[in-house]
Amino acid sequence: MRFLPSLIMLLVLLQACDAQNSDSKPHVYIQPNSVTIKERIQIPKNFKRVYPEDNSFAYYLQNFPLKNEGSNVHYFNGQEKHIQAYHIAVLDIDVGNRDLQQCADAVMRLRAEYLYDQENFEAIHFNFTNGFLADYATWRSGRRIKVAGNKVNWYDSQKESKSYDSFRRYMDMVFSYAGTLSLSKELKAKPISEMNIGDVFIQGGSPGHAVLIVDMAFHEKTGERIFLLAQSYMPAQDIHILKNVANTSYGPWYSVEDMKESLRTPEWTFSAEDLKSFSTN
Repeated sequence: MRFLPSLIMLLVLLQACDAQNSDSKPHVYIQPNSVTIKERIQIPKNFKRVYPEDNSFAYYLQNFPLKNEGSNVHYFNGQEKHIQAYHIAVLDIDVGNRDLQQCADAVMRLRAEYLYDQENFEAIHFNFTNGFLADYATWRSGRRIKVAGNKVNWYDSQKESKSYDSFRRYMDMVFSYAGTLSLSKELKAKPISEMNIGDVFIQGGSPGHAVLIVDMAFHEKTGERIFLLAQSYMPAQDIHILKNVANTSYGPWYSVEDMKESLRTPEWTFSAEDLKSFSTN
């Protein structure tokens, strides 16, 4: 019986070691067989995912389908991007076959695709860099856009206008004459404290850049908020979800707590003042 206390102590030490080894295991952030952003990319321990309203832009993004796990980012011409270390997933949406769908274009594409899916055609509109309003409702009615220098006008056309292919041609026209400068003027500035899925970090310019918030979560106790970012870049390339290469504490997730000075993404640096949103998410 004199060995019983020693045996109990040994069992306690073994359990403690097992718990320590369990805690030291790296957190798994990828469920490779899952299809959507919400299902594929897991949240860190002690966090809860934000669940938006059904049919909202935020819900649409969070549930957007992804290409197979391990997919590379490709340029519009089919070639692989020269750096494959910056992304954790690739969105399952075409990039087109022209060098058009770059950073701000990717944001506009996903916004327009959502509104098209909702059949909210009147809400699909973007300004060209010169201020011309290119609205899809007018395009859908059968009219087309003529650009001559800095002059832009609508003209009547006999072309079919209500198919998805026609919608894609409309988007290519938008990509050709809109960009970060025009989109940054359209979007509304928003404080970090009100950040939501569907908001955009954007700097207008030549070049400028834009990244889209596609998912969010919060810490159950501290309330710390984290988010995922998606982008395209130059030249036009697959829309992909970025890794956080500046701070890997939460895998690919970015934390609002780290934004006191800047938001460092693999290919651009933003500030908190660069956060903007569409009028409704």
